[in-house]
Amino acid sequence: MGSPDIEKKASPSISTNGCDVEATQGALPSGKVDAALEFLRAEGTAEMSELDEKKLVRKIDWMIMPLMWGCYNLQYLDKVLINYASVMGLLEDTKMDTNQFSYLALAFYITYLFFEFPTGYLMQRFPTAKYLGFNVTLWGLMTTLNCTAKNFGGLMTLRVLLGCFESAVAPSLILITSMWYKRDEQPKRMGFWYVGTGTASIMGALVAYGLLFYTGDRFHGWQIMFLIFGLITIATGIIVMLFLPDNPMTSRLSHEEKVWAIERLRENKTGIENKHFKMDQFLEVWKDPQTYFIMIIVTAINVPNAAISSFSALIIKGFGFTTKETELLTIPGGAVTVISVLSGTYLAGQFDQRCICVIGILICGLLGGCLMAFSRDDMGAAKLAGNYLTNFVGASLPLMYSLAGANVAGHTKKVTMNAILLMAFCLGNILGPLTFRNEDEPEYIPAKIAIVATVSVGIVFTLLLKFYYMWENRRRDNNKEGLQHQENSEFLDLTDLQNREFRYKH
Repeated sequence: MGSPDIEKKASPSISTNGCDVEATQGALPSGKVDAALEFLRAEGTAEMSELDEKKLVRKIDWMIMPLMWGCYNLQYLDKVLINYASVMGLLEDTKMDTNQFSYLALAFYITYLFFEFPTGYLMQRFPTAKYLGFNVTLWGLMTTLNCTAKNFGGLMTLRVLLGCFESAVAPSLILITSMWYKRDEQPKRMGFWYVGTGTASIMGALVAYGLLFYTGDRFHGWQIMFLIFGLITIATGIIVMLFLPDNPMTSRLSHEEKVWAIERLRENKTGIENKHFKMDQFLEVWKDPQTYFIMIIVTAINVPNAAISSFSALIIKGFGFTTKETELLTIPGGAVTVISVLSGTYLAGQFDQRCICVIGILICGLLGGCLMAFSRDDMGAAKLAGNYLTNFVGASLPLMYSLAGANVAGHTKKVTMNAILLMAFCLGNILGPLTFRNEDEPEYIPAKIAIVATVSVGIVFTLLLKFYYMWENRRRDNNKEGLQHQENSEFLDLTDLQNREFRYKH
């Protein structure tokens, strides 16, 4: 790469909400603004060519995306291993029934939900990547210990702890993506690491199928499966702590590349990082209408996630297939997830239409729910196709992550919104298992009808969210808000409501 022309620039005083913030290099208040501006005041600004930027983005991709995919792939895999184990003898070996199995899924998401705010606070206080890697290592240990569980009580304890530590992964990855990429680049990148849900489904099914041929009497096949993936997760957590950078300012990029990496994100107007908790930003989240739209959508679309992540094997086996056939027939569901996530996030980034892509994906999932719920008993192929199509629903979640990442500014507000988003994710997954009851075996018709209803709610409220963003952007344009650019306003740690230059992506 060629050397950039770097110029030192003095920044004028900037007024935000009646408060003058001295943005000159000497008077900039440490900790009040974004860490990126504190870095740039000593380094100046930089210009780079389009070719230089493409090279830099490729370097960033190779530096962080494989590790992010690895984390999300393993968090989904470790979470759903119990799905494969359920048809490998886990229920019989631990003397559990279907209701107790449902409680295991429920317990995971309850603890996941309650730890979102604490983990959001800790993630802001500690280096983001180190905090993520530490939690990956700990949940890997919990996964490994599943091979020692002998009864429902032991499994329940480990699922509770697994939920505690896995609660850090999604908000960390959303935050990391937003601090490295422009808003129009974020959907594809979030799609790349979120596609780990699909690859995890394929990997888990293949390993589970292979272990069905295990004939040893010292261990059960499901115990070996937990042991293998638990140890892999522990190793991944250590690698993340060692090699995933916490932010652009402390990364392994060259000095010039760090300046470039920061400067190219000015157009986001969402900042990069600030380690100081700001109560006014925390409170603002609860006053922001988009918060409630996102909460309802994410809750609704994650009720079907229970069927996909925890009960798909039992549903497929209920169609009359053998255990080995069931494990193989879960593989196409993972392939559908991969295809839908990659295509949905690509189209959203290409055409800058996140909400429309969410609606299109949910319509495919709605079709799947209808096929499962309303097909006649003799239409096994239609029911199986419907089971696969419901995997489309999960592809809408990275786009919701992208909406939150692109439309929420101010570091404390971003961290809080991520926590709320993941709490809604948990709430949907808590409600989902409650629709699967012993008395509904093996068809689980009420659960399938719940999929149809909740996906429909998700479609309606996504449309309303799009209309809200369009209305707010038009209101700001009509009032001529933010037409005069204030230098360095992008890195003053302003929220999307405080920064009148901000316009929402939809």
